[in-house]
Amino acid sequence: MAILSKMDLFAEFIGMFIILVLPRTCLSKVSAIFVFGDSLVEVGNNNYIPTLSRANYLPNGIDFGKPTGRFTNGRTIVDIIGQEAGFEVFPPPYLAPTTKGHVILKGVNYASGGAGILNETGYIFVGRINMDAQLDNFENTRNDITSLIGESAANDLLHTALFSVTMGSNDFINNYLTPVLSAPKQTSVPPEVFVASVIGKFRQQLIRLYNLGARKIIVANVGPIGCIPYERDTHPLAGADCASKPNLMARLFNPKLTGLVQEMNLKLIGSTFLYADVYRIMEDLLENYKSYGFAVANSACCYVEGNHGGLVPCGPPSRVCPNRSKFVFWDPYHPSEAANLVMVKRLMDGNLAEISPMNVRQLINL
Repeated sequence: MAILSKMDLFAEFIGMFIILVLPRTCLSKVSAIFVFGDSLVEVGNNNYIPTLSRANYLPNGIDFGKPTGRFTNGRTIVDIIGQEAGFEVFPPPYLAPTTKGHVILKGVNYASGGAGILNETGYIFVGRINMDAQLDNFENTRNDITSLIGESAANDLLHTALFSVTMGSNDFINNYLTPVLSAPKQTSVPPEVFVASVIGKFRQQLIRLYNLGARKIIVANVGPIGCIPYERDTHPLAGADCASKPNLMARLFNPKLTGLVQEMNLKLIGSTFLYADVYRIMEDLLENYKSYGFAVANSACCYVEGNHGGLVPCGPPSRVCPNRSKFVFWDPYHPSEAANLVMVKRLMDGNLAEISPMNVRQLINL
């Protein structure tokens, strides 16, 4: 049995004191929130890398108070979930120079616009932080937490933290379905084979996340990506309908992901993985948008070109709709804060058809 040094014992004591004794800055049963994903949940990591995928300029963030790197007008889904869980501050971007010291004890956001499960995904943006690299960054954070509060307290913190993983959309939009560039891949690799490769890689990544200490993990599926303004404008023959092939790829992927989440729950002792059916929730929102108080469900609020505002990313030259709360989509790719609020409500309190084997509120209280 190893003998702990005085410094190790002191670190262990301080760690337990911080976690168990000092008053928390929130009322949550969750110790921290760690976020992995793409531009749907990014909060500014891409501000610090050379990339074509960046949102740290107006009109992005127009309802957040300033542009931060969030690809929407206000809060992301995970921002809102954090507030629902009782946190007063949002998990900061991993690459921000201020994300160090005791700040990391309440969580960190590793998400990156253009990122995917596969390492080649998003290459058209040059710089992006894909899932493997995000896990590398989390491992660095884990080591820093251990240095701050000791190994035992670090394990306790991670086992009671909430982990969110929103990955997969770019593996289709900006990999298998990239216009022109992906034509050879689509010819040589059947959709089912490509989906199997993505699921196989994701399995490795979720197991690694568990081995690094995660126990409460929300895994979002791929939404109806054929319905985003970008896909509508690049598939004009679809008319008023959503683009069929992107949605077909999502429908191939999502059942496999359901099985993967069930497999993780069976094999990884002490874990609770949630399968968040974003496709189902978003499809319902798009079909019944008026009943949710929206006026427009097929076009971007922040737009430059295209019948649906889907051909040019949101930026300084863009025009912005006067009432963002009436648009489901903020820009060619991303939901508005108003749509995010609808989705969070369903994820927090939804039934087993929307999120299983329990909802996020039940996971928080677990």
